[in-house]
Amino acid sequence: MGIQLNHIIVPAHDKHVSAKFLADVLGVEVAGEAGPFVQVAVDNGVTLDFMDANGFAEHHCAFLVGEEEFDAAYQRIKDQGIPYWADPFHQQPGKTNTMNGGKGLYFSDPAGHNMEILTVP
Repeated sequence: MGIQLNHIIVPAHDKHVSAKFLADVLGVEVAGEAGPFVQVAVDNGVTLDFMDANGFAEHHCAFLVGEEEFDAAYQRIKDQGIPYWADPFHQQPGKTNTMNGGKGLYFSDPAGHNMEILTVP
């Protein structure tokens, strides 16, 4: 089988709000609940398992997406008025980047995690 990432636990102030927010931006459904977690599944079988928590540090999650998925997510971000940046340090607001010849942007989720979508790793 080899080694595969199966899931990552993402702390949130409200697991339902954070999971729905990310699912909406990515254009996927909330995958459901498993124990104390609300899950968002991505196409390679990995789930982000949101868990209610307090006093956590910011996490970074990067999602490699196709051009069409990027354009659709970017449009949803703009339509919902979600602030976004071209850089991970949030110093270039309202811009996307073209790193490595692709497209990318960063946005914060409701818990303050730094999320990224990019078309070229």
